[in-house]
Amino acid sequence: MPDSASVPADATDDLRTLIDDAGITRNADLVARILATGVGLGLDEADRLDLKITSAALTEMRAAFSLFAPYAGIPKVTIFGSARTKSHDAQYQQASAVAAVLADQGWMVVTGAGPGIMQAAAEGAGADRSIGVSIRLPFEDKPNAIIAGGANVAMKYFFTRKLMLVKESRGFVCVPGGFGTLDEMFELLTLQQTGKAEPTPIVLLDAPGGTFWKGLEAFIDEHLIASGVVSPNDFDRVFVTDSVDAAAAEITGFWRNYDSLRWVDGRLVLRLRAEPTDAEIDGLNDSFADLLAEGRIERGAPHRHEITDGDKVELPRLVLTLNQFKIGALHTLIRGINSLETAPQIDAIDG
Repeated sequence: MPDSASVPADATDDLRTLIDDAGITRNADLVARILATGVGLGLDEADRLDLKITSAALTEMRAAFSLFAPYAGIPKVTIFGSARTKSHDAQYQQASAVAAVLADQGWMVVTGAGPGIMQAAAEGAGADRSIGVSIRLPFEDKPNAIIAGGANVAMKYFFTRKLMLVKESRGFVCVPGGFGTLDEMFELLTLQQTGKAEPTPIVLLDAPGGTFWKGLEAFIDEHLIASGVVSPNDFDRVFVTDSVDAAAAEITGFWRNYDSLRWVDGRLVLRLRAEPTDAEIDGLNDSFADLLAEGRIERGAPHRHEITDGDKVELPRLVLTLNQFKIGALHTLIRGINSLETAPQIDAIDG
């Protein structure tokens, strides 16, 4: 069977001509790769169903990228929870309240656009601060009324929907729910544990006095950790609470000093909001030496790749060689950076 990456030279030239004729100049190399992959699937004589899945997934992702693009500069939080939760339920009120608090602080709220917790979050944030990524199911209701008339994209596949619910957000709140909610929550933990997603705050928000998430925490301690299938500190990256204010503070506080990261030539670059002192850097090295493969945590200037890309070159940086086996514990270093005395006050942070 032909290699899907092996496209005949004349076809490659035709693809380049097509791209030029379409007036595409930005990231033309990546567009060419996408087109070449499509041609490769044809050369592979891929099954029609496989082609339909590929075509639909690309179409859905394009629609979703287009929906989110106007809001690229606004921080977003995704709120997960059950579609079956009723409006009189305390969990419904919690979801609405935390969405309202975060919206008041400049955040947008992303949900699955359905009823229950998803509607509660949209109600709390308001239509102008809500984005929906709905799923087309024969037995589910249409997008809730708040989302239906605003920013919403409908998806056929759960995997493309989950991609967009996770990709665009800088924080996550999970309210008690069923299989879907647990699936989404465990995927977040897996992405963080394996380093496949950048560190972000994850809050498990219960009803006042509720024990849903505490029960999960006990199960993890008594069964998963006890049997050795997860590490003792794997659940430390989530914050379990029944307080709306504490939940919102966890989301915003994660970005108190830490801004973003980038891998450059095998080293990890952490961009900060405030320049740490020499003594603070020494303290970070003392506290987090076990995360390093070699050397120390040190100040760094913007790398040439960052300068070429204009990638937040104005921010101070810390550079380190991270032990790749400790990538799941990176959140602990970020929390240490956020606790430095030089870190900005929460109310001074823009978004």
